[in-house]
Amino acid sequence: MPHAGGHGRTAGHHGLLVRRGLWLALGLAPLLGLGGFCGWKTRSVARELVDPPFYRPQPLARVEATYQALAQGQDGDPGGSWSSEEAAGLQLWRFTRPTPSPGLVLLLHGFGDDRWGTSPALKWFPRLDAAIFTYRRRDEALRRGGPAPAVTFGAVESKEVVRMVHQLEASGIPRRRILLLGRSLGASVGLLALADLEREGKGPLAGIIWEGAPASSRSFAERLVRGPEDRLWHILAPPIGAAAARLAGWMGGYSPEETDLLRRLSGLRLATPSLCFLATQDRLAPPQVQRSLAAQFQTGQVIEVPTWHLHCAEALGPGYPGAIQTAVATWFPHKERAPERARPVR
Repeated sequence: MPHAGGHGRTAGHHGLLVRRGLWLALGLAPLLGLGGFCGWKTRSVARELVDPPFYRPQPLARVEATYQALAQGQDGDPGGSWSSEEAAGLQLWRFTRPTPSPGLVLLLHGFGDDRWGTSPALKWFPRLDAAIFTYRRRDEALRRGGPAPAVTFGAVESKEVVRMVHQLEASGIPRRRILLLGRSLGASVGLLALADLEREGKGPLAGIIWEGAPASSRSFAERLVRGPEDRLWHILAPPIGAAAARLAGWMGGYSPEETDLLRRLSGLRLATPSLCFLATQDRLAPPQVQRSLAAQFQTGQVIEVPTWHLHCAEALGPGYPGAIQTAVATWFPHKERAPERARPVR
């Protein structure tokens, strides 16, 4: 019965192959699932870096109402008047106090925000004029319904801040009378811009106030993967974060290395005085990185607060604007003469 035996051996061999295939599939399934998860998470985090999905531009009517309320002033704030101008391809809004001011604070907005979201911070500076703009005019592009320029995590935005400082200088405000305020991504943007400004060799700014600066796009991406709580799969956060940062850089046309604060500030001893609010439980801006950045300043104060990302003001209450105004009083002494005012462009 040669044919029957051959058939039995063939059937047995086929069964063995099927069993091996099943075992191989079962063995590969976790790897395929892991690869699928990593690919999905990389793409989603990269998209969030270049185009925050939670951000929607505010209607102009609401923006104008907020600006009107700020102009009227309240609770000890003297208010002021708004004007706007085209500056270096961007729209710069200026807020002028009713009495001569010793200087100006340039307000830098955070991740997924715009000039409207940051404008109420001018109430922390009742003695100073203020200026604000939206990076890359993203809010205008989104209101028009068109594609918005990518968020580049400071690579392009910091250069816009440098251009704005130059614009303010050209209007008659020396850089020693210009103060930067940035929180979260605004802090990173401000620090990157400050490094470039000081490398120009034209002297320091009046000061910089910052809180919660993400260390880089790669660091921020890794922490987005980690989320608010530690989980077992967080061992994947570093490679996914690195891949997401590279993909975001490709999508936004920049190099992730351009966003690395420690790398960009390396070798500098910044002459601009600094006030840093440091949240010791911050999961998006590592406290040890904040301390390293603060150590780059020749003159600086660090206020450590046992709270989370961007909750220092809430935790400190009146102590938050109080610390800001103490710094402003040091950097802009009352006895010094106010700078000449440039006529606002309307």
